[in-house]
Amino acid sequence: MKRARFDLFALGARRALARLMSIELSHWSDHDERVLGLVFLDTTDQDFGWILMARDKIGRFRCVDVETSIDNEAVAVQRVRERIAVAIDDSDFLALGDQEDETNYPTDVLAVPTNATPKDLHPHFRVLIDSPGRHPSRSVFKEISPWLAPTDPHFVKEFQGKGFDQRLWEMFLWAAFRELGFDISQPEAPDFTCEAPGIAFTVEATTVSPSEDGVLADRPDPKTPEEMRDFLEHYMPMKFGSSLTSKLNKKDKDGRSYWERGDAAGKPFLLAVADFHVTGGDGEPGSMTYTASALWPYLYGHRIEWELLDGELLTRAIKGGNHVFKEKVIETGFFDLPGAENIAAVVFSNAGTLAKFDRMGIAAGFMPEAHKYYRMGTRLNPDPNAVHPLPFFEEIGRDDYVEYWSDELQIFHNPNAKIPLSETAFDGITQHYFRDGQQVTLTPEGTVLASRTQITHLVGGEEERVVV
Repeated sequence: MKRARFDLFALGARRALARLMSIELSHWSDHDERVLGLVFLDTTDQDFGWILMARDKIGRFRCVDVETSIDNEAVAVQRVRERIAVAIDDSDFLALGDQEDETNYPTDVLAVPTNATPKDLHPHFRVLIDSPGRHPSRSVFKEISPWLAPTDPHFVKEFQGKGFDQRLWEMFLWAAFRELGFDISQPEAPDFTCEAPGIAFTVEATTVSPSEDGVLADRPDPKTPEEMRDFLEHYMPMKFGSSLTSKLNKKDKDGRSYWERGDAAGKPFLLAVADFHVTGGDGEPGSMTYTASALWPYLYGHRIEWELLDGELLTRAIKGGNHVFKEKVIETGFFDLPGAENIAAVVFSNAGTLAKFDRMGIAAGFMPEAHKYYRMGTRLNPDPNAVHPLPFFEEIGRDDYVEYWSDELQIFHNPNAKIPLSETAFDGITQHYFRDGQQVTLTPEGTVLASRTQITHLVGGEEERVVV
């Protein structure tokens, strides 16, 4: 079985400790994917083992049989294949997968209530459930939905309706954190508790939404480079600031902030933000594809100036001024605000979209007929003196296509944090720091900075393109 497909089926099943104690070597399934097999190396004893997985009563692939202490990898492969054959012969897959701890019913974000009307459903949710080209993302939601355990009873209703962007962002974060190796619980607040051996932190998710009233409702429509620079220097910091400070200042009925509630107390607390204030469509890009550069200057209260001197790129951080839009003025530097020392870091991604879910579904092999998918955008230029990113265009679904949930995640560490986040918690993804008055960014080679996805539907011999 292809690793990416197994990864999707097992996304909620892997435990953080098991990831440290074993290395997965090969993945197996029966023809109809009713049972899965995994062969692994035990890194402690340096021997081999296998695991058999089957769906439990609510549809989650979980471990149902295991054998360890096998001396030879080839023998482990033979035994897991034999065990799969026994499961097929028995053919009682419901009994095989029964864990006796399942809830009465699974979370199903795609199940529309019979009394729902089209006006009750978000336009993007209607596209998700109706469009043949969204088969990959529907396949992903089918697999991850039963793993979700939100305490909010309105989670599904909000995803299907007015809260679509917020709930989509939360599901993306769940998938990214699981992929990175964290065990996750979903308390009432904050949204996530993430744990792995030696690491624990909590996360509250928020989104930048369209402003319906006030000064910011009169959103600029930048056309020139100068207008875009002004938009990113003033309007967007206010949008990010509004979402972040509302979470910073929010108290529950007992007067507690997020970082003081329940299991969050005493752990690093993170805010996770994504920009959905313009979602795009009809060939127009969503705002998240071009607003990321406004976040660093707002969080750290500095802007970056650069120059090329004899071909060498020189940068320096300059203290920024207030952000001004019409009569509204806010201070720069979110991490310098009173109370912000309780925020260990800010998490950001510009990829928490349906397009990401589609691409991950295609990587797992859920390609619909008569469709092709392409991704275009920019990647980090590895030249240390580069001032422009590298453009790319690639077909999604090729045999060599690889993508991960966490690829576009960025972590902005708070230099003033009372309880800082471990620098090793997010190894391998983009991390930003402000040290000794200068920007420090660690970014993996090949990182995608921004992208769009094109869905091509072949209809009657002609191509129908949708860019999302």
